[in-house]
Amino acid sequence: MAAPSNHLNCEDFAEFQELLRVMRTIDDRIVHELNTTVPTASFAGKVDASQTCKELHQSLTEAHASRERLIKNCIAQTSSVVKTLQEERKASLEDLALLKKLRKEQTKVSGRVPWLYF
Repeated sequence: MAAPSNHLNCEDFAEFQELLRVMRTIDDRIVHELNTTVPTASFAGKVDASQTCKELHQSLTEAHASRERLIKNCIAQTSSVVKTLQEERKASLEDLALLKKLRKEQTKVSGRVPWLYF
């Protein structure tokens, strides 16, 4: 799985979740990956099991690191938006639309971060 773009717009939470789902493919198919990586007795002499296991491990490690970077990047982006909105809110306490937008962004950071995707 290729690493996601560093310019991902994290505002669309559904899109963010879909990207994470796609990036989890290697984890979701781990049984299949192991079955195709570890040779059966009849193929033991034809495939270097040690090398293929190392390659699978490397793929898993890269996928996990890529997802972690994506999640941390989106947390940082959303936190920055929250900070900006908080400053705007201090200047305009009566603006209900601004308050609603601030609460929406705060919810993204605090309650809806998909930690289970690590």
